[in-house]
Amino acid sequence: MKQTLFLVLAVTLFSTAFGQTKKDWSKVAVSGAGDHFMVSISKDGWAGTPDSINNRMGGFSRGLNIAFMLNKPFKSDARLSIAFGVGISHSSVFFKNTDIGLKSSATLLPFTNLDSANHFKKYKLASTFLEAPIEIRYTANPVNEKRSWKYALGIKVGTIVNVHTKGKTLESKTNTALSYYTEKESKNTFFNSTRLAATARVGLGNFSIFGSYSITSLLKDYAGPSFRPYQIGLCISGL
Repeated sequence: MKQTLFLVLAVTLFSTAFGQTKKDWSKVAVSGAGDHFMVSISKDGWAGTPDSINNRMGGFSRGLNIAFMLNKPFKSDARLSIAFGVGISHSSVFFKNTDIGLKSSATLLPFTNLDSANHFKKYKLASTFLEAPIEIRYTANPVNEKRSWKYALGIKVGTIVNVHTKGKTLESKTNTALSYYTEKESKNTFFNSTRLAATARVGLGNFSIFGSYSITSLLKDYAGPSFRPYQIGLCISGL
């Protein structure tokens, strides 16, 4: 399902790009400012998780992305451009009645079922990556881009900054509050230090729908199943 999103956006992008009027856009001067600063909020998930992990997920998993990019229009067609820059991506995936053993000495990352034991009322695994995004963009009317349809396909390479778990409010197995405190554990041992993700956007003016799908697995090969993070959400761009 997640791969289908990128296929649909790709077909839309290129069918629009080559189905427009025959105006000579190589002779049109544009500022090239397009979407320097982008902020994205998303619904997050992991594709390819086994039932033993998928059934433990609960709550609204979400993400936040911020990127600064330079946009360089093509001389042959001002509607097309390439953009590149730097950004940061944060994702919080929530679990129910679960403990994720980031500090475990085991080979595999443990996802422990706590349905019959004390557990945290709210519990999440959060990850943060520093990224270098690249996009091929198509702007239907670059002269008035703030009112124009925009499409983009891209890829981003990221390096891991932090992975941690965070639990709030310790409860008994009957969901009775035992202690009101927050516990946080941080360790990157089980996680791939580098991430490669495909991206796609389609929108009007400063607002667009975006998707991101990780080509690489979140966990190292020996650390657990091969599942890939994805994000679908709203991007606000400007400047």
